Amino acid sequence: MKYLFASALLCTSFFVQAQDNFGDVFNKINTDVQQNSKAYETLKYETENIGHRLTGSANGAKAEQYAFDLLKSYGCDVKFQPFEVESWARKTINVEIGADKNTLNKMKAVTLAHSPVKADITGSIVDAGNGLEADYQSNPDKFKGKIALIYLGVLPGSAAGTKSLHRSEKTAIATKYGATGVIIINTVKDGVLLTGTASVTGKLIPIPAVCIGLEDGMALKERLKTQARVAHISMTNFSGLIKARNVVATFKGAESPNDRIVVGGHLDSWDLATGAIDNGIGSFAIMDMARTFKKLNLKTRRTVEFVLFMGEEQGLLGSKAYVEQAKKAGNISQVKFMLNYDMTNDPKGFSTSRAEMKELFTAWGADIVKIDTGFKNLFNAGAGLHSDHQPFMLAGIPTGGGAGGKLPNNSGPFYHSDGDSFKLVDEQGLKNTVRYSAMLTYALANTPKIPVGVQGEEELRTFLEAQNLKEPLTIAGEWRWK
Repeated sequence: MKYLFASALLCTSFFVQAQDNFGDVFNKINTDVQQNSKAYETLKYETENIGHRLTGSANGAKAEQYAFDLLKSYGCDVKFQPFEVESWARKTINVEIGADKNTLNKMKAVTLAHSPVKADITGSIVDAGNGLEADYQSNPDKFKGKIALIYLGVLPGSAAGTKSLHRSEKTAIATKYGATGVIIINTVKDGVLLTGTASVTGKLIPIPAVCIGLEDGMALKERLKTQARVAHISMTNFSGLIKARNVVATFKGAESPNDRIVVGGHLDSWDLATGAIDNGIGSFAIMDMARTFKKLNLKTRRTVEFVLFMGEEQGLLGSKAYVEQAKKAGNISQVKFMLNYDMTNDPKGFSTSRAEMKELFTAWGADIVKIDTGFKNLFNAGAGLHSDHQPFMLAGIPTGGGAGGKLPNNSGPFYHSDGDSFKLVDEQGLKNTVRYSAMLTYALANTPKIPVGVQGEEELRTFLEAQNLKEPLTIAGEWRWK
């Protein structure tokens, strides 16, 4: 048996090496990106001259046009993919907390997206711990008509193995148990406020949701142990149907042009800062990959689409529109793989939803290591939610991207905050994303046979259950199986 197993591995290794010989092209990509990359300078220009890229705003439209014009200047075949989206934007916010209605003090807070257009509530605060289903089940009536205080992640001292949910899923659970409002405690020190959507659908939620800082939140939790607290939350927001545009640069395949590799990431950002990390480093890396493909005149057997999605922050709206339009056109099955770049920086390997890709990914990675030993050829297989790969994955399409990279300059704490600015970007880390990812894209588009296909309904259901994604997809209303 050991001999047979070893022989199988040898055959697999020989097959990978025999079908793919991309070393020369990888070297050309490496040289071009190291010498000619425009990602850092174009991202800098965007943050200084346009600013945030909130979908539906004037800035969002400017960012769409800038991406289109930039890709056009590189010589790419580029088009807009229009879609209509229910856009949301914050207007006014006031949060006050005290022992009763007569002793309220203002607290620093930020509105979470898709809160109501107008809300003005006053109510008792009830500690909902981690905000998971289990936190409500012991006394479900306790939360009716109250304002739920929820920790964003998993509280220190929680039971071993406790897994958190997205802020939108926690808000949905609080709504289910009758809460009239939600106060979410951020996990970052020094009062950093986080924004983001509190909606699992990308549509308005029925109750106001706000975020407060870690120190304020933990002090409030402590006070609630001995004294009742009341909160007054008032806010106004904008919500309305607007038009947005994904930006698509297409490189037509020579042998199988109807087979597509989609390389995507979201161009939009929240409005508290310029979104340099989330997701400037991903989206501008994608545009530079397209520049490299055009500059080197790279030919592929499959079609490659470099896609800048809008509306990700408001509920994956651009990527959902792409998938829905492809379904209506009857060509979603042409998408053979989707690579997603969301806050990707300096990857040390490759990730994918499908473990069967390991042999190919690590074989290509071994060729990259020959060029740069800083690439560690890590491999990660697994599936998650809440980025633009999700609609593709739910269509059964294999997904992937970079693995093992770290965000630059301790930028993690400034995710979705007013501190997400260009000074956090690392130029070489951004170049590394471009060159390694362009190599992966080229290999996927040219390998004679991709060993995984689009999953059918039952295969997909089994896969999602094995990845522990049934619960969050059910909360989001996206679990389509009985």
